[in-house]
Amino acid sequence: MAELSTLARPYAKAVFEMAREGKSFGAWSKQLAAIADAVAQPQIASVIGHPALARSALAEIVTGALGSELDAQGKALVRLLSDNGKLASAIELRKQFELLRAEHEARVAVEITSAVAVPDAQKQVLSAAVAKRLDRAVEITWSTDESLVAGALIRAGDLVIDGSVRGELERLSTALSRP
Repeated sequence: MAELSTLARPYAKAVFEMAREGKSFGAWSKQLAAIADAVAQPQIASVIGHPALARSALAEIVTGALGSELDAQGKALVRLLSDNGKLASAIELRKQFELLRAEHEARVAVEITSAVAVPDAQKQVLSAAVAKRLDRAVEITWSTDESLVAGALIRAGDLVIDGSVRGELERLSTALSRP
């Protein structure tokens, strides 16, 4: 069976296009979050794909559970996903939609892990530097990890900038172990 990311991709692109045309990114983000949360619920997750439950009945269960959280297009999406046996991909659909939205809005989620807590003034300087380097608006999540020894580890999607002492020691160790 194909991976959920592969199954979700065309739906995410279609929803993204509808949101872009309708200038309704916020509304779609809320609806996709609601759908993803619903299919993650154990009661609903356990009946997805159950042979005794018709796909149309499954769609009614989900749309009924979400009530006013979905507009007509959101309900239609749930029916479409259910009819095509793709309702389980709703969580991945949401992730891919949010990635497309972030790309469109030129923003990126960044995780900065430092060895020690970073003072607010330094956070502002580092945030500005990362935003300039990535040429995007950044939404930074800060955390600490003492095992880094010193420095920081910056993750933005596939990009990883390891400025930690631990990372430097690992690179040095690798270089020294090569013949």
